[in-house]
Amino acid sequence: MADEVILLGFWYSPFVARVKIALAEKGAEYEYREDNLWDKSPLLLEMNPVKKQVPVLIRNGKPISESVIIVQYIDEVWKNESPILPFDPYKRAQARFWSDFVDNKIYTLGKKVWLSTGEDREVAKSELVDGALKLLEGELGDKPYFGGVRTFGLVDVSLIPFSSWFYGIEQWANISMEAECPKLVDWVHRCMKRERVSKSIPDQHKLYDFFTETKKDWF
Repeated sequence: MADEVILLGFWYSPFVARVKIALAEKGAEYEYREDNLWDKSPLLLEMNPVKKQVPVLIRNGKPISESVIIVQYIDEVWKNESPILPFDPYKRAQARFWSDFVDNKIYTLGKKVWLSTGEDREVAKSELVDGALKLLEGELGDKPYFGGVRTFGLVDVSLIPFSSWFYGIEQWANISMEAECPKLVDWVHRCMKRERVSKSIPDQHKLYDFFTETKKDWF
């Protein structure tokens, strides 16, 4: 009997996009159910009663939450297609380290750029670009992907949804991502040529409009 796989998500969530990409890389069939940040469904509250957040992957009635945990779970369950984590234990540890860096630095600082103003925004911009994105450029080096020459792996899956924030960051912080981080922008272009990626992450202009509108709710 085929698995029943359901993904609960919000369209604008980069963390949901990670799971969509991982499922697409594996060719896994699933049902996507759009939820709502302001009116969470009973199913979401039941499946993730601790954090009450998306994404939640439900496989045969059993829920898994937290995007990176879900991506690694997907890699283990659908192991015969497009490995996301390397086989070598050291390389796996390094991939997990940089994936954690993306969560704790890139998204945190990106949100800080979005929500701050004036001098605080300038500080956040410097921290994001010089203290985080350029470090990732150094890790990428001359490789096509963070996973290696041919491998689109965990760090790529973790980071690429953030590229949909680039347009907004350029507008909010008055910078050019291409001028500041050319290797990272080239990497984004390579990733976006993968249909599994381009169809899984939100349009950056639509996202910018959404962020601009919802920012009013923060103040």
